[in-house]
Amino acid sequence: MKPTHDSTRILLAVRNWFIFLSFGIALLLDLMPAPPGWPDWVALVLTFWCVREPLKVGMATGFALGIAVDVADAAVMGEHALGYVLLAYAAGALSRRILWFPLSLQALHVLPLLLAMQVVTLAARMLGGAAFPGWTPFLASLSGAALWIPLNYLLLAPQYRPVEKDENRPI
Repeated sequence: MKPTHDSTRILLAVRNWFIFLSFGIALLLDLMPAPPGWPDWVALVLTFWCVREPLKVGMATGFALGIAVDVADAAVMGEHALGYVLLAYAAGALSRRILWFPLSLQALHVLPLLLAMQVVTLAARMLGGAAFPGWTPFLASLSGAALWIPLNYLLLAPQYRPVEKDENRPI
């Protein structure tokens, strides 16, 4: 198999402010009223950065984002934090494998990660005394996996180097 990059363009290093900005936008998108099946944007962006930058974004980031989402949603404290920490661990552990595949197959690898995170958060919610919400919340994992490809293009766009033709350099 060949790596996922289809061009010879080189990616620049990601800026820390851009990672923070993407998490901030994801938190705002999660706060919006949404229909059933709306993806968990924070989980999706966390998965992206854990796969792409496992040395910069990891379980501590997942924990902090999880506590922020728990407070914002008035959920059981630690419900999302537990799910996001496990998601960050799994995405970081599988990052080299996931990046080897083309984007469509990466989405198939991300789907079970998002589903497992939802099962963990649902189990924590139900242990806290909530009733089973039905199967419609699991549509969020499907929509999140479907958005994996556009999210890749969107979040990688600022990192692409401009195409400069230099006849003396082979790259």
